[in-house]
Amino acid sequence: MMDNVSVIIMFSLSGLNGIANYRVTLFALTLLCYCVIWLVNVTIIVTIVVDKSLHEPMYIFLCNLCINGLYGTAGFYPKFLVDLLSTTHVISYAGCLLQGFVLHSSACADFSILVIMAYDRHVAICRPLVYHSVMNTKRVCVFLFFAWLIPLYLVFIGSITTSRSVLCGSHIPKIYCINYLIGKLACSASIASVIVPAFNYTFYFGHFIFIIWSYIYLIRTCLTSKENWSKFMQTCLPHLFCLIIVIVSLLFDLLYIRFGSKKLSQSVQNFMAIEFLIIPPIINPLIYGFKLTQIRNKIKQFLCGKCP
Repeated sequence: MMDNVSVIIMFSLSGLNGIANYRVTLFALTLLCYCVIWLVNVTIIVTIVVDKSLHEPMYIFLCNLCINGLYGTAGFYPKFLVDLLSTTHVISYAGCLLQGFVLHSSACADFSILVIMAYDRHVAICRPLVYHSVMNTKRVCVFLFFAWLIPLYLVFIGSITTSRSVLCGSHIPKIYCINYLIGKLACSASIASVIVPAFNYTFYFGHFIFIIWSYIYLIRTCLTSKENWSKFMQTCLPHLFCLIIVIVSLLFDLLYIRFGSKKLSQSVQNFMAIEFLIIPPIINPLIYGFKLTQIRNKIKQFLCGKCP
């Protein structure tokens, strides 16, 4: 058996069987979706980068959220588009680990950036007099550095742990790779393969608790002042919507992987698998673009060819 598992260099993916009749249609729709993701995210990024009046912590964090959206979707859409036009749906062992790393780290970075954004709004509304001293340029850079470093490091450790497993299978029951499904192919579970994911889940559950606490405190503070409530509705509501969208999208996939029924149709399974790669990357920039007045006005100026 050890001889057999040692030569596994490719994984087969499932979920795209029986699409021969509408493969081109799916390809066109997927390509359109990916182009829309690039359009809305790049629009927000360029608007914030070009306009110096938007070089404030809240907009800088939003810019990083959009960059992360492009990073995460780049780990899925190019390979998926190729698979839609192919009759064989396989991925190399290294490619599978890389795809899992990109998707996991992007999801974790989403949480990290959303936590920083929640803290930024907490300081802006609850401690407005010290906001600029607390959220200075140096601290913003430090926050962003760790918001990217920690997810990349934690997921890298998880990927290394997964790569050390001896595998007894080569079929991934999904349209893309994630570490959990690769780990399920292991001949036996190591202690590290249990501890590392458990630590990561606990760590990001702590992020979720912090955000919940932050918003409870924010709402209680804002209810005492019309001015603070107006700030909350203008700047915190988009963040809250984005947070809900990300959490619900990820939970759909996460809970289905572990507890979902195999009786669901393949189309429903595929949609649940890619929901977090479609809805948050498109909806998040649109929510901020429409809700935040400064960004909305700057985009209108750029579209009309006016100087900011």
